[in-house]
Amino acid sequence: MIQQGFKKSTSDHCIFVQKFFDTNFIFLLLYVNDMLIVGQNLSRINSLKKELSKSFAMKDLGPARQILGMHISRDREAKKLWLSQEKYNEKVL
Repeated sequence: MIQQGFKKSTSDHCIFVQKFFDTNFIFLLLYVNDMLIVGQNLSRINSLKKELSKSFAMKDLGPARQILGMHISRDREAKKLWLSQEKYNEKVL
């Protein structure tokens, strides 16, 4: 990820950040073989996915609905995002 221009977060070593001159950014969360890419510019995200796919086999599952047992819901119009671990909690309890 460093070779792709990302910097590792000091608070969590699974999070990488790439900031651009125009205040846009990409966050890449990497845990074992799960990856979540978050950013403001879809073109830059697609470019990153294309570059990463040259280094290793990966699947694009589309917009994130779940990662690491967390359900992800969003309302783009209201600019809101919800994370839920309800199913995980039920499984554990």
